[in-house]
Amino acid sequence: MALLGNLSNYKNLGLLVIRIGLGIMFIYHGYPKLMGGTQNWKDIGESMKYVGIHFWPVVWGLLAAVTECFGGFLLIIGLAFRPVCILLFINLVVAALMHLGTGGGLGDAAHAIEDAIMFAGLIFIGPGKYSVDKK
Repeated sequence: MALLGNLSNYKNLGLLVIRIGLGIMFIYHGYPKLMGGTQNWKDIGESMKYVGIHFWPVVWGLLAAVTECFGGFLLIIGLAFRPVCILLFINLVVAALMHLGTGGGLGDAAHAIEDAIMFAGLIFIGPGKYSVDKK
């Protein structure tokens, strides 16, 4: 379509919109987890049993909360973009496996799967030129 043909000139703006939108939402979901304390971290970290890891649930839960909250901030500014995308991808794979493992089915796991697919793609694309990394 000729009407939408010139939008390809704004790929970096599109990446900025994606980074800001995802970053805000991950901060929104990660901050309460981070402030939830050790019992909350333990509950979150016990999701690692779905990938065969049964030790240190408090540590894994804290790492998941930190990844979501600070990873969201780093997404927004575009700093350490690819490592953050990899960490968030791993976080979301565990979340999807937890939803599937608790019997929730694909409907419950869909959000985590969709975000994991997005981060898998962003690992290859990079943050765009409107970022601290400027790649």
